[in-house]
Amino acid sequence: MKGFSKMAYPYLVWMAVMIIAPMLMIVLYAFTVQGNDVLTFQFTISNFLRFFQDSIFPNVLWRSLKMAFITTVVCIALGYPAAYIFAKFKPNTQAIMILLVTMPMWINMLVRTYAWRGLLGYVDLSSEMRVYVGMVYNFLPFMILEVYTSLSKIDPALITAASDLGANSTQTFLRVTLPLSLSGVVSGITLVFLPAVSSFFIPKLLGGGQYVLIGNLIEDYFIKTGDWNFGSAISMIMAIIILISMFVTRKLDVSAKEEEA
Repeated sequence: MKGFSKMAYPYLVWMAVMIIAPMLMIVLYAFTVQGNDVLTFQFTISNFLRFFQDSIFPNVLWRSLKMAFITTVVCIALGYPAAYIFAKFKPNTQAIMILLVTMPMWINMLVRTYAWRGLLGYVDLSSEMRVYVGMVYNFLPFMILEVYTSLSKIDPALITAASDLGANSTQTFLRVTLPLSLSGVVSGITLVFLPAVSSFFIPKLLGGGQYVLIGNLIEDYFIKTGDWNFGSAISMIMAIIILISMFVTRKLDVSAKEEEA
């Protein structure tokens, strides 16, 4: 086993260089001012105060959270019934349906979003609705796959037992199927909400620059204005929100699995 553990060393080095070091740089930039010399850092929390003192930035954050939340709710509303129907099919048909769901994901998300940009050009929709369409389209497969995986693991004998005990189809769904599939719903929420709240190229391409989310702010301050300090502060605020979201969904996932047990 010790020999096999050494195979992880290259990955640990890669992780330190490509993940940990950039994160430390973001923390350093977030708590320093512009124009620092390498040997004379001036630490400050003004970057974070600037974010909350100007109402524009909290409004953009709220808009991002609202869009991610609505996108997640729509994905649940569309994805759960689709996954439920797929799980009722014969195994061969299930495989075909899942293939149809995953096939668009073989194409780069940026390319797919560009395609929707062309299609939505023929439809009279607001910038906000265009972004919602792109969000739901790109993240819906993740919800379907997670819920389908959870539903496919349910023992058919449990459904039969519920029917034998006098439960109708609605009662069986509410008392057996839904509780046992909640872990898949929670996993789907994680895979939809977290990337949706930090997405930047979907609102940029489909919103025509008129619908700015927090990801667009981070991109602008790093690339356009060159204010890496403030951009890093926004990134840290976003990272804290994502960590809180992951903690909440983790707790929900544990609770769902305990109910299944």
